[in-house]
Amino acid sequence: MKGKILVTARSFRKTPGPHQQILQDAGYTIVNSPYDRPLKAAELAGLLADVDGAILGLDEVTAEALEQAGRLRVISRYGVGLDSVDVAAATARGIVVTITPGANSVAVAELTMALMLALARHIPQLDRQVKAGEWGRIRGVELAGLALGLIGLGRIGREVAKRAAAFNMRILFYDPFPPPEEVQAQLGTAPAALDNLLAESDVVSLHLPLTDDTRHLIDRGALAKMKPGAILINTARGGLVEEPALAEALQSGQLAGAACDVFTQEPPARDNPLLKLDGFIATPHVGSATRQTTLRMGLMASENALAVLRGERPAHVVNPEVYEQPDRA
Repeated sequence: MKGKILVTARSFRKTPGPHQQILQDAGYTIVNSPYDRPLKAAELAGLLADVDGAILGLDEVTAEALEQAGRLRVISRYGVGLDSVDVAAATARGIVVTITPGANSVAVAELTMALMLALARHIPQLDRQVKAGEWGRIRGVELAGLALGLIGLGRIGREVAKRAAAFNMRILFYDPFPPPEEVQAQLGTAPAALDNLLAESDVVSLHLPLTDDTRHLIDRGALAKMKPGAILINTARGGLVEEPALAEALQSGQLAGAACDVFTQEPPARDNPLLKLDGFIATPHVGSATRQTTLRMGLMASENALAVLRGERPAHVVNPEVYEQPDRA
C-alpha cells in the first residue's frame, strides 16, 4: 500500500461509491474517523499523526492539530468553507489545502427555495396544527412578484436566482466581488448596495463565506434596515447572523419569519431562543445532504487528494503558494 488517507466527512464515509473506490485503487488505505461528528482539534490531532492525506468535513483544523501531522501532504476539504481551517498554519507546514466548489450548489439552492416556500406558506405551523386535530388556516404570501435579495452571487447564489426567476420573483443582489455584467443579465438580477437591498427585499437569502469582514454581517442594525415583515434565510454560515438579534427581530414582528440551516454553534444550544419561535425553521446543516451531492463532492475531494499525492496541482487549491516553496519535492 502507498500510504493512508484519513476520512472524517460523515456522508463520504457512509455512502459507497467511486469516491471511495479510487482511493483504494490508487493503493491507499482509508482510515475512517471513529467519531460520528466533526472533530475537535485535539481529537483530529491524534488521527493526523500517521496519514499522508486527509479528506475532512467541518473538523477543527488548528495549528495545534497539525503539529503532529509529520507525513500529511494534503487537506482535501469535503466542501468549500474554510472558516474551520487554519490555512496559514497548513501553508507553513507545506500542506496543500483544496476545496470542492460547485459540487453542492444545486442541493443548497434547492434547500433555500424549500425554506422560502415553507416560510411563505407557514407549512411547519400548519403541519403541527393538523396533527394536533386543529383545522385553522394561516394566510400566506405568494412568491410571485416579491423581491428576493441575494447577499452573495457566487455558484449557489446564481442557482437560487435561476429558481427564483421561475417563480417570477424580482431579484436583487449584493456581492463585494460581483460576477460579470453578462452573467448578471443572464440571471435577470440587478446589483444593489447592501442597505438598499435590505430595505427593498421581501426575502433576503445569504450566500457568502464566513470571513472577518462578513462575520455578523446581519446584526441588529442590518435587521432594523430590513423591510418590516420580510423573511431571512441563511444556508451559508452561522456566523453571518447575530442570532440573539435575529430572535429579537422575530419576536418584535420586524421579520415575519426566518430559517437557518447553519448556526454559530452546531448543534445549537437547547436554550437558543430561536428554537422556541414558531416563525423560525431550523435544519441541521443539511444543505449539501443529497445523494447526488455526496457522490459529486466525494469524487472531487478524492481526486484533489490523489492529485496532490501524485505530485500534481489540482484545480481548486486555496493556498497555491505552497507550490512555490523551495523545498517542495
